Amino acid sequence: MSAELLVELGEDPPTAQLGQLKLATIEDQQWPNDESTLSKSETDVSQRFDADSPHLPWDHPFYDIARHQIIEVAGDDNFGRKVIVFNACRMPPQHQLDHHKLLMYLKGTLDQYVESDYTLIYFHHGLTSENKPSLSWLRDAYREFDRKYKKNIKALYIVHPTMFIKTLLILFKPIISFKFGRKINYVSYLSELEAVVKSEQLITPARVREYDNKLRASLKPSAQPPPSPLHSPPLPNQVFGVPLALLSQRNPDGDQVPLVMRDTISFLSAQGLEIEGIFRRSANVTLVRDVQLRYNSGEAVNFTEMEDIHLAAVILKTFLRELPEPLLTFQLYNDVVNFSSVSSDNQAASMKMLVESLPEENTTSLRYLITFLAQVSANSEVNKMTNSNLAVVFGPNLLWGRDNAMSLSAIGPINNFTRILLDQQHLVFT
Repeated sequence: MSAELLVELGEDPPTAQLGQLKLATIEDQQWPNDESTLSKSETDVSQRFDADSPHLPWDHPFYDIARHQIIEVAGDDNFGRKVIVFNACRMPPQHQLDHHKLLMYLKGTLDQYVESDYTLIYFHHGLTSENKPSLSWLRDAYREFDRKYKKNIKALYIVHPTMFIKTLLILFKPIISFKFGRKINYVSYLSELEAVVKSEQLITPARVREYDNKLRASLKPSAQPPPSPLHSPPLPNQVFGVPLALLSQRNPDGDQVPLVMRDTISFLSAQGLEIEGIFRRSANVTLVRDVQLRYNSGEAVNFTEMEDIHLAAVILKTFLRELPEPLLTFQLYNDVVNFSSVSSDNQAASMKMLVESLPEENTTSLRYLITFLAQVSANSEVNKMTNSNLAVVFGPNLLWGRDNAMSLSAIGPINNFTRILLDQQHLVFT
């Protein structure tokens, strides 16, 4: 056993902790009883997040967890999956953090996305003997996250892994399923994450960036990892990552709905309305990139020639997420996040005013999208995509803050606004 592992395991005598880490099944371990001080309302999943509260007030049961920004949501990755980020360096010392609450908060985050494919990114740097959770907390996490959480997680990326984390995973191998073990990926340098998610989507903690720079500087020139790819100027026919106003100006027909939205929605309206879990599944990343390249090169794309219906769904979400400014615009961010303060009687009228305040190309494109999503929801008995489910998928793709990543205090209100927009679309878009 390495000296590093013994040091990082913490204050307890090494022999005692190693005894708990012996290669045994979880059923063989004699774990102590839980001594949670949380009330039933705090541990109940349905009570953890208040969708009507734009920000967690100081007296909210999870305010002391949320304020540290340990857990964040960073939109979709390059495969069309939701990205959940866990920042170890933002964890305060043990005596300042209720780790059981942290576990419930993490579970509450995942509860919003486990029905869809999702990705976890864990920034390990900054986990020390002062702020690391106990081994019994890891045991609780294992018990708490049952099959529904493990089924749709497609990848866990551990960034800047140490010998400690690698050894810990080896020791826990008997209780980690083979299928889940294959989803764990080690990422040595931040630049490697570009293959997974665009760097501007991730609000990487400064401590993590500084550590990554030190790792790079310590390497010989021949061993330097490739730098993060530079953003090249837009291609003449580029459509992904291009403002809606520019796309509208380019269209000789004056059509304000972008071609990508027309193509994907037309195809999905004909082929995807009865596909269970549509918009919840990812697609082959090579095909996604190929389709993006074809659009950006001015080539025609015919989704009926492709075998995977989910590809069109991923392309639609990717197009929306890669807009330089979200469809609902940065200007409406505060109005949307605080929309819960509007009385239910005035919501439709207020929402109509907000939508009509958007640039014309945004309003037209939003109407086209929401009208289609209403068709999807109308078939929810078959496809299982209700307005609430669609709001969870599309909320983060319709609006995000200027810093890209969003805390849970903003995700809830944005998703809630999207659900109301879907519920009231017949009144908003008259």
